[in-house]
This record gives sequence, C-alpha cells and structure tokens, in this order.
Amino acid sequence: MPDAIAFYLAGLPAFVRYFGAGMLLLALFGLIYATLTPHKEWRLIRANVPAAALAFGGSLLGFALPLAGAMRESVSLLDFLFWALVALLVQLLAFGLLRLLIPDLGRRIGDNEMASAILVALVSVAVGVLNAAAMKG
Repeated sequence: MPDAIAFYLAGLPAFVRYFGAGMLLLALFGLIYATLTPHKEWRLIRANVPAAALAFGGSLLGFALPLAGAMRESVSLLDFLFWALVALLVQLLAFGLLRLLIPDLGRRIGDNEMASAILVALVSVAVGVLNAAAMKG
C-alpha cells in the first residue's frame, strides 16, 4: 500500500503546476474579458445585476472548457500555455463577433436584459466546447 501512495503522490508536483497555471490563466482571462467589455462586470455584479453575472460566468466557463482540454492533451507545460493562449483568443473573438451582431450588447447586459446575457453565456460555452474538441495532441 505505501508504494501505491508514493506512486500517486509522485504526480502531485505536476498537478500543482498545471492547476496553478490553469487558475492563473482563468484569472487572466477574466481580467482581460472584464477590461474589454463595454460594461463593467464587477460593478454590475456587486450591484446584484444577474445578467452581468450570467454573461461573465458563462464566459469563464467557456474559457475553462478548452483550458481543461489543453491541460488534458498537452505534452508539456509550454504546450499547455500555447493552447491556452489560443483558447483565450478564440473566446475573446467570439465575444467580439457577438458585439458586432448586437452593437448595444454591453448596455443590454448593464440593463439586466437576460436574453442578451443568456446568449453571451451559451455562445461562450458552445465556442468553448468546440475549441476544446479541436485541441488534439
């Protein structure tokens, strides 16, 4: 039994590196996303605007999906970071395209229009699923 425990604990440093990098990348994405959106997510979330929380949370989930895929498929930490950057750019591009289709998207989310928030969240998740599936080792 002690050999089994040692075997599993041998993977702990890799877990800490990948999980830590993943958390930092998720925070970085959230910061970039919140900076680039026309509405102020954190101010709206603190003001209890559900549409802002839904859109922002969906965007985080949409990025976390390909991040997890990159983590699973990567052969090294550098490989993971490269694919995480690709995922980040794809998610930001998806939001940019939504803003082109709905020019007043930021105002709508700020006004707590749930249809716009649901669209942002679900498009982010859909793009994240496709993004994750496209990552092959």
